[in-house]
Amino acid sequence: MGTAKQPRGQAAELFAAGTLRDKGYRIIATNYRAAPGELDVVATIDNLIVFVEVKERTGDRFGGAEEAVDARKLERILATAEHFIAEHPEHAERIWRIDLIAITLRRDGTILRRQHIENLIVD
Repeated sequence: MGTAKQPRGQAAELFAAGTLRDKGYRIIATNYRAAPGELDVVATIDNLIVFVEVKERTGDRFGGAEEAVDARKLERILATAEHFIAEHPEHAERIWRIDLIAITLRRDGTILRRQHIENLIVD
């Protein structure tokens, strides 16, 4: 059985995929799951393959959505991205990066802030 957060999270991922498409990205996978973890969105643009983590939060009380990825989460994303490339060798020659699309909502569900952070680095 799902949690109350799942519909919001799925809506955020759909919104993120649409945002990427509008910027010229081609979506090649969503919700890719492997032993190390999950990739929310996998997209290509030019010669890049981009692994996109989507984070959605309501308000800033516990930190904004852009602060929701820590070093441990980034390690899981990296391991899952490597797994994806191993399963899809047609993308092996592409340069790749990890992006974050952070969506912070108001209590009424409208978007307070959205941010696309390219080439995510976590301290």
